Amino acid sequence: MSLPLIDRSVDLKRLRDEGYDVQVKNGYVVVRGVPYLDAGRQVQRGALISSLTLANDVTTRPDTHVCLFAGGYPHHENGSPIERIRHTTSNTQIFDGLTASHSFSAKPKPAGYYDNYYDKMSTYADILSGPAQSIDPTATAKTFPVVSVDSGDSGDSVFKYIDTASSRAEITAISKKLELGKVAIFGLGGTGSYVLDLVAKTPVREIHLFDGDVFLQHNAFRAPGAASGDELAEKLPKVLYFQRIYSKMRNGIVAHDKFVSPEIVAALGPLDFVFLCIEGKAKKGIVQQLEFQDVAFIDVGMGVYVSGDSLGGVVRTTTSTRALREHVWQRQRIPFSDGAEGNEYNRNIQIADLNALNAALAVIRWKKLLGFYVDQEHEHYSTYTVGGNDLDNEDKRE
Repeated sequence: MSLPLIDRSVDLKRLRDEGYDVQVKNGYVVVRGVPYLDAGRQVQRGALISSLTLANDVTTRPDTHVCLFAGGYPHHENGSPIERIRHTTSNTQIFDGLTASHSFSAKPKPAGYYDNYYDKMSTYADILSGPAQSIDPTATAKTFPVVSVDSGDSGDSVFKYIDTASSRAEITAISKKLELGKVAIFGLGGTGSYVLDLVAKTPVREIHLFDGDVFLQHNAFRAPGAASGDELAEKLPKVLYFQRIYSKMRNGIVAHDKFVSPEIVAALGPLDFVFLCIEGKAKKGIVQQLEFQDVAFIDVGMGVYVSGDSLGGVVRTTTSTRALREHVWQRQRIPFSDGAEGNEYNRNIQIADLNALNAALAVIRWKKLLGFYVDQEHEHYSTYTVGGNDLDNEDKRE
């Protein structure tokens, strides 16, 4: 980022310029050093916290009037709690080293919302500071701290702009579970490209893309987004086409314009996870190599067939981890054909919504493995059948 977010946003810059201790991190704005009175009428200091609403890394109107607080519950100068702002009490980890213990609700009238973050944060700071100043007139949130160069502006993030989706949902700490170092996607066809779309929006450091094909017109109809005619005319390698798109959002998209093979897998070195979105004769050797290197992976596949004047289909997700691998071979959970044998998972019919579903199921399973989602069944094989809308889990790890 060329300039810290605070310098680009008038409301945040005003807070800092007036002496508030402002920090921007992981999609939150934090004002530290806010004085308040505890139940014993002693002056304490806490931190006000708000999710950020941004447009191109400049603040827009806050999406909620509610504000989080890290500290004890504030009291009036007579020792009674400030009830008019009471909202909820619960421990919410914002990021390492900062946990909110309360949320406050001070809805401005008559609009019901704050126009900017200066109005919002200074209002809450005044509400908390007022009683403290009756005891200690020097107690103020305007502490004029030494301001660092980036002011906590997520300079080490893989993303080129802040992930405000996680902060708005208050799941930033949970999202950190997805901070793997090196994930590979083998194959960028219909399903693989949707896997990339979902994984690119997680904090994985490096996403390695492998595909030796060119992005052509038929690919545009089963890939995320919308390619222009000019882009199709370029006939870019798939990996470069998708690298161009997702590099707008984040760093760490590594393109390999080649079809993956067991030898390439061996040369890649340590991998944290692999999404296997390919078919063909090399697939068996690739799976064996991944197992040899003790790499966890998910293999996807789907078969769509004509049934009368409609389509039917099955979407498959096979997971292989250190905890369970034998099902791949003993129960033949991954088909190792090149498509010539007519296996139901290798048919040529591809439909974007089923590709997207296949990718979503695979990424959800991956996130379960990492503890992002609750994993009750630990299934390592699942199928979704279109006709009956059935999702079946099998090969459950004990």
